[in-house]
Amino acid sequence: MNWYLQTGKESDVITSTRIRFARNLQGFKFNLKIKTDIEKLKNKIKENLYLIGYGLKYLELKDMDDITKMSLVEKNLISPEYALNKNETGAILINDEENICIMINDDDHLKIQVFSSGFELENTLNYSIELDQKIEEVLGYATNKKYGYLTSLPTNCGTGLKASVMVHLPALEKTRNIDKVFYTINNFGINILGEYGQDNKNNQNIYQISNKRTLGVTEQEIIENIRVVANNLIEQERNARKFLAKDTIDLEDTIYRSFGLLKNCKKISLDEVQSLISNVKLGTDLGILKELNDSKIQKLILFTKPASMQKFLGEQYEPLERDIKRAEIISQIMEEK
Repeated sequence: MNWYLQTGKESDVITSTRIRFARNLQGFKFNLKIKTDIEKLKNKIKENLYLIGYGLKYLELKDMDDITKMSLVEKNLISPEYALNKNETGAILINDEENICIMINDDDHLKIQVFSSGFELENTLNYSIELDQKIEEVLGYATNKKYGYLTSLPTNCGTGLKASVMVHLPALEKTRNIDKVFYTINNFGINILGEYGQDNKNNQNIYQISNKRTLGVTEQEIIENIRVVANNLIEQERNARKFLAKDTIDLEDTIYRSFGLLKNCKKISLDEVQSLISNVKLGTDLGILKELNDSKIQKLILFTKPASMQKFLGEQYEPLERDIKRAEIISQIMEEK
């Protein structure tokens, strides 16, 4: 099963973990623009792929249809900007489990990404380092004794490490404490963004927490800082959930109304479904809602998104048709044994 359909440690609050390394190869200019240079880079990677291993396959973005590309975005495997701006020159290395996805020719030659479900900073980092060292051994990186790994953007220099966790914070949103909590953790040198790197307000109550600094800090210091902030968020969110649970009738009413709308709808928009799923996930995690489980919640989160839904159904639909098909998929997932 792919990592994004699984649950892991602390998954009531931390839905996933990502480790990303920004790397550039020796002998190539940074931030490549000329097509022949880009092709040389991609050819070098393709020719040595068998030496890297890890079950990685090479795929060109230009060979994918729009739905396939956007399904990769919805799974957080590639960024929306990469899908849009690198359509003709981008490529990825990806394995069958999709817990490794390497973007080629983004701002840097390689964006090495490793993903895990739940809160798995150490294990994900160790696996990423192992993969990174293998790629460096095969392809060779541009480095500097003073600045570490060299990147096209100064903000990625040094370790080139971006560690991030996705957090689900519905109770902090409902108790209107989320802005106060975000203001506090912002002082730890942390980025707070929406699921796809956009403005942090969203219907899903899902936020991406990541480090700002990569230069002048070690990998372990970055990981420890994210761990401290994530643990603080876990504590704050669970305390907020306890507070909401004091008014049991109101909380149960919100959760079961959301469940009822999902179960009985005949058409539903993406914005509405994301808000309702956030509520039923909260109810499932608190043990209030017995009708769903973690596996069904993960499927609802993914397969109600437009591209992933159409990919799953194997058909392309107009917006109104998508709202109808979304309701059908929700019913199908809920009725699974």
